[in-house]
Amino acid sequence: MRWTITTTPFDDPEADRLRRAQREELDARYGVSDHEPGVPPSAADVPVFLVAKDAEGVAVACGGLRPLAEHVLGAGVVEIKRMYTVPSARGTGVATAVLRALEREARGLGARRLVLETGTAQPDAIRFYQREGYQPIPLFGSYAGSDNSVCFGRRLDDSLD
Repeated sequence: MRWTITTTPFDDPEADRLRRAQREELDARYGVSDHEPGVPPSAADVPVFLVAKDAEGVAVACGGLRPLAEHVLGAGVVEIKRMYTVPSARGTGVATAVLRALEREARGLGARRLVLETGTAQPDAIRFYQREGYQPIPLFGSYAGSDNSVCFGRRLDDSLD
């Protein structure tokens, strides 16, 4: 199956629909509605947000990039935010396609390294990132000390394209 992956404003209605679906799924997994440490991403700090649509034009996956302040993990580090795939599209390869597109976009932003946080109640996400070449890293920034967070990172010169 092929998807169309396009850069979309963070506050686009389809992007918002996907992020709301992600929030509902995370609320169900964690049993709480406030499970993200730190400042939630927004249009102001996510310069790249991608949405993947299926052959019928339905938005099925998304992900964004938020550059981190140099004092957090050094220069050239960008965080992946709001990576999500609707359940009906999981296992189709669309998440990998979005991840690779995010990696290309991050290189365009001058990033040397990508990092991300996912949760301990998301073993599917943990397996996905490890399979895609991301390595566990210490909790960083607002995730430090979180009992529900797992962080991963990957140097962008380790190309899997």
